[in-house]
Amino acid sequence: MGLGLRALNRLAGSDMVDRLGARKPAERVLYRATRDGFKVVGRAGRTFSAAQRLGKPARPRKSGGTGLFDLTPSDEQQMLVEAWRDFASARLRTAAAAAERGEGRDEVFKEAGELGLTMLGVPEELGGAISERSAVTALMAAETLAHGDAGLTVGALAPAAVATALALWGDADQQATYLPALVSDDIPAAALAIAEPRPLFNPNNLETVARRATGGGYILDGLKTLVPRAEDAELLIVAARLEGSQTSALFLVEPRAGGVAVKEDPAMGLRGAGLGRLKLEDVHVGAEALLGAADPAVYAELIARSRLAWAGIAAGAGRAVLDYVIPYVNERIAFGEPVSHRQAVAFTVSNVAIELEGLRLVALRAAARADAEQDFSREAALARQLAARYGMQIGSEGVQLLGGAGYIAEHPVERWYRDLRATGLMEGVLVV
Repeated sequence: MGLGLRALNRLAGSDMVDRLGARKPAERVLYRATRDGFKVVGRAGRTFSAAQRLGKPARPRKSGGTGLFDLTPSDEQQMLVEAWRDFASARLRTAAAAAERGEGRDEVFKEAGELGLTMLGVPEELGGAISERSAVTALMAAETLAHGDAGLTVGALAPAAVATALALWGDADQQATYLPALVSDDIPAAALAIAEPRPLFNPNNLETVARRATGGGYILDGLKTLVPRAEDAELLIVAARLEGSQTSALFLVEPRAGGVAVKEDPAMGLRGAGLGRLKLEDVHVGAEALLGAADPAVYAELIARSRLAWAGIAAGAGRAVLDYVIPYVNERIAFGEPVSHRQAVAFTVSNVAIELEGLRLVALRAAARADAEQDFSREAALARQLAARYGMQIGSEGVQLLGGAGYIAEHPVERWYRDLRATGLMEGVLVV
């Protein structure tokens, strides 16, 4: 890499470059080569190791509330939402179209990391930013950022999901080994790998298998799909069924250890997340890689929290559709008046607003119950159903309200429709 950079430096400093009028392209090549070179070296050289040993795992403290369901954000939450809203409009919305083509994703993910998203679920004593757990705050993050772009939001929040899972269910050694990197200035690409490439996938009926290894630990075999930032991932939490049982368990896997083949696997939507497919073939992990002691309650809670996060994504992307179509139907003139004067159009817009409020209320209610350590499985299931039923419908209505303009890429509504279609299908990836 050093030889290559010296050659590029010499080329960039040559008078010939100016005579050919290629100064700007040469500078861009030099910048990209330097950036990508050091990025590759950094990933190849990163090793996860515990800087200090913890006597016991640290957990986010129970939220101290009055027990009343109050949607009024605290001052801290309001400040965070405003920062996320600014980032969503200034960076995610403007970078979304290029990110679908695979351009500029890394820069956006790095900037998103500077917002401290991975710290939201990590206790202060482990380098995080919370004194007590707040699934509500994490849900607000997903909703607010998805208003800018759902695909980039999924990619940006994927490492935060891993950090939250480690904070909630990791043991002392796992937390000491992985959390320092996840809350550092150089956040590794990390993700949950739950979904598998087959029709009608059920997260409680996994085909990826973990079998006991002869010398200890486990050997993982199977396929995973729809994994964000898969090609760059340095840490994965993989769901697998324990051989000989129907128990689903979670394992910490470092892809560089071998046995993990990754390939790009673009989907209909969420292309900004850089989705990929994993093939796990004789992947050996130690017994210490088992997260949550294979407790079925841990896996069930992860799936429920994931579904809440997807409800937040649906609410944010749906709100983007609503905010876009209202001025459009008010300004679009047909037969001498705005099309919003037509009852069919006005009622459609109103129904979108009603459905969004219902989805958001149910999801926030579930998150509030999770923070209070109350059973939230019913509310999470309802939020999942509302996201699946109305997510795609809201996107479709947005395309219809724009008429022919809704079908072309000049307007972002067609992208939001494709992204919203995913909210009823995705499993895992995000956690609140």
